[in-house]
Amino acid sequence: MELKISDHFTYSKLLRFTFPSVVMMVFMSLYTIVDGFFVSNLAGKDAFTSLNLIWPAVGLLGAFGFMFGTGGTALVSKTLGEQKKELACEYFTMIMVFEVILALVVSAITIAMIVPICHLVGATEDLIPGCIAYGVPLLAMQMFMYLSNSYQSFLIVVGKAKLGLCITIITGLSNMILDYVFVGVFQMGVFGAALATGMNWIIGATIPTWWFWKHQEADIHFTKFKWRFKELGKASFNGLSEMVSTVSMNLIVLLYNLSLMKMAGPDGVVVYGVIQYLSFLFASVFLGYSMAIAPCVGYQYGAKRPKELKNLLVKSISLIAIFSVMTVSLAYMGSWQLSAIFVSYSDHLMEMCEMAIRIYCLGFLMAGMNIFASGFFTALNNGPVSALISLLRTFVFQVGSILIMPQLFGINGIWSATVVAEALALVVSLAFLFGMRKRYSYF
Repeated sequence: MELKISDHFTYSKLLRFTFPSVVMMVFMSLYTIVDGFFVSNLAGKDAFTSLNLIWPAVGLLGAFGFMFGTGGTALVSKTLGEQKKELACEYFTMIMVFEVILALVVSAITIAMIVPICHLVGATEDLIPGCIAYGVPLLAMQMFMYLSNSYQSFLIVVGKAKLGLCITIITGLSNMILDYVFVGVFQMGVFGAALATGMNWIIGATIPTWWFWKHQEADIHFTKFKWRFKELGKASFNGLSEMVSTVSMNLIVLLYNLSLMKMAGPDGVVVYGVIQYLSFLFASVFLGYSMAIAPCVGYQYGAKRPKELKNLLVKSISLIAIFSVMTVSLAYMGSWQLSAIFVSYSDHLMEMCEMAIRIYCLGFLMAGMNIFASGFFTALNNGPVSALISLLRTFVFQVGSILIMPQLFGINGIWSATVVAEALALVVSLAFLFGMRKRYSYF
């Protein structure tokens, strides 16, 4: 039986409902990880360094897709909860059309400025060709990245999380195969890795576009609409926290890379690239859960059911605490094996990687709760609180930690900066959850 966002959730139902989204986000995180695996092992350290230097710029621009996807989901879910189905369909269509226009503009501007962007991210002259070869194809296909990210959220709204999971598995497996063919067989280097990722963005955008056009009986589908810029503004404001989080995360990666190039050279960037891949992988569990639960929260809020909001919040906190402990344990005990996936060809890099993972992974104890808290307030259509949590967590506390911790503990201070930032953010997240309890009546 298909679960719906309006259901009452037990622990077992909650796990069943969120599982497809968690797996989906894990597979999505594998896109870049697989690129890194093949490039590092088959194209060499310099190519791997170029990939890690330019990727944050690509990911930063993708923040717009996350903003309208999550913010639009909150708006559409709330509208459905208010029993305004036709209006929800108009909002959905308007948001997707706007994303296409925005992405085309972003692609044109950034491709024209690719060389200055390479200099900005810290690439040396010998690394710039690799940055361009990886960055330009992905920048050209931003539209498909925006759409594929947004569709995954909207498929949850219509109760088709399993379809989203199937699409993600197909694109994930396809990405692995194409990476092997383009990078391994045809030896196309970072350009082949970018081409493999971009082709899978196209698949991830095309299938849902067909589904929402074909299934006019669904709760939301493509329809005629008129521009409502006030509601478009609400959607973007609701999703501001996700945009802030994504932008800040990629800016922080840029800051890490610049600091590591000065402190440890390309080797430092390689090691940080590895722990970032692992961070993407483990954080995807929490992101997938938060993305899946958001439409449920938005619906119950729109339907004015505070008891169901409390039920979702309490059970979510319990599950996230369990996931957090499991994630840290897995990363800490498997640090050697995880390092070997990317840098087994160098004993020096293996030693650096293993130590970095063991320190960095402690931040996962707090990250899950912070990610959920931000997503929870987005679902409640409280963009300012959600954005503040994300801004403090992913930027303010991170920058402060990066500037201070290396001065005290050297290169190990860089790896521990995220742990300190997540701990400070957890205090803020818990304060808002407790402080806003009366306003939303979830406690």
